[in-house]
Amino acid sequence: MKNKSVGSFISILVFICSLQTSAQEETADKVIDLGSRLELFIDHYLIRSVENLTLKLHTPVDNGPAVKFDNPWEGVFSGYSTILKDGNLYRLYYRGIPTAGSDGSDNEVTCYAESSDGIEWNKPALNLFEYSGTKNNNIVLAHARPVTHNFSPFIDTNPYRADKYKFKALGGLEEGLIPYGSADGVHWVKMAHDPVITGGEFDSQNVSFWSESEHQYICYLRKWKKEGGKNIRSVARSVSPDFHTWTQPVLMDFGETPAEEIYTNQTSPYFRAPHIYVAIAARFFPGKQVISDDQAKRLNVNPSYYHDCSDAVLMTSRGGNKYQRTFMEGFLRPGIGLGNWVSRTNYPALNVVQTGENEMSFYVNQDYAQPTSHLRRYSLRIDGFCSLHAGYESGEMFTQQFRFTGNNLLINFSTSAAGYILFELLDNNGKPIPGYSFNSCLPLTGNEISRQVEWQNNPQLSHLQGESISIHIRMKDADLYSIKFE
Repeated sequence: MKNKSVGSFISILVFICSLQTSAQEETADKVIDLGSRLELFIDHYLIRSVENLTLKLHTPVDNGPAVKFDNPWEGVFSGYSTILKDGNLYRLYYRGIPTAGSDGSDNEVTCYAESSDGIEWNKPALNLFEYSGTKNNNIVLAHARPVTHNFSPFIDTNPYRADKYKFKALGGLEEGLIPYGSADGVHWVKMAHDPVITGGEFDSQNVSFWSESEHQYICYLRKWKKEGGKNIRSVARSVSPDFHTWTQPVLMDFGETPAEEIYTNQTSPYFRAPHIYVAIAARFFPGKQVISDDQAKRLNVNPSYYHDCSDAVLMTSRGGNKYQRTFMEGFLRPGIGLGNWVSRTNYPALNVVQTGENEMSFYVNQDYAQPTSHLRRYSLRIDGFCSLHAGYESGEMFTQQFRFTGNNLLINFSTSAAGYILFELLDNNGKPIPGYSFNSCLPLTGNEISRQVEWQNNPQLSHLQGESISIHIRMKDADLYSIKFE
């Protein structure tokens, strides 16, 4: 027994030493393991140095109303919307509440709509819950206060999921967030009687998902933050291995940026690069009144909902408790017309989804507290949140050192007729790799979602796999949205 104890002790010591050694090696080795994943130029992760280039935030295209909240059980205070792309089916969940009242009232219901393309939507008659004497409605959850105030589902992609619930959701207010599950996305059951996440304010849309890169469930929720002697609306994060046991929420770090109020954070994995979490968040300006009392009367906006304004900003995270605020300017400015400047309008729905071969869309609640309240669709090119941008004068960029897997380098880019992009591969000493210099690179001019970078007489890159290399890019009047080795 004594020998076994000594042996166990030695084994533990060896294990601890191996962990320390691994940690030291990981710290010393700063080469990025890029693998074959898609990388967006949405932050400075890949960038080592730039000259005469910028990261440029792009403007979404307004495609008009997608869903009108015009049923009696929906109404002018509908909101906290979630879009899920489930194979070829698009699913929309949103709060319905026709009249103003206290948060978490029994008047709040969760509504549901479907689409085959993310553009044209229908509201199926689900026959699940009665409203005004009939079940002929699209209510998917009712009489579940306070969960229906901010019910926000996701598709559980956890490969080790043991339960039958492909769909999961969280909802709730001050007491905490209560978990729900569904096998089909329509019929929902409570997974626990008591809240599983506490320690936040929660009176917003609290979003959750399974993280492929962090191998755990993550919830981003609303929490007050003390800033300059006063409380402001901010975001906290809680994690769980099983969707049942969650950590206490920890406030997110926004880096060295000005403090701003974030109402809904809408953080989710980007569908083409799930290791990058994209947050199209509602930025709130309490007490900043843009429209006058007379203008509010003409809009027929609820008298309590025009004394503030908001827009949407783009934030990102690569895991952990930190957001990158690469762009402080507004990502989605309020549209033309006074109706876009009332309180709690311009709140984005959760998730960005592909809606065409070259197009992705996100959705925004607009005309809040007005008879014209609706969900609006905005689109961008695939990967087109932002880009590495060159003006008419050429510029260049050096990436960090990285390793990759694959045979080809594919890029998402656009240029003018006068523009171009050139690529040069460098070894771990920063020297051009023979055959992969600018002189050998075929200039890229055009506008494509996926284009192979080619060098004369060197069509493939497989022999460079596992090597520590970097990329030197030279470009003129061009945008580079993403790169991927494949």
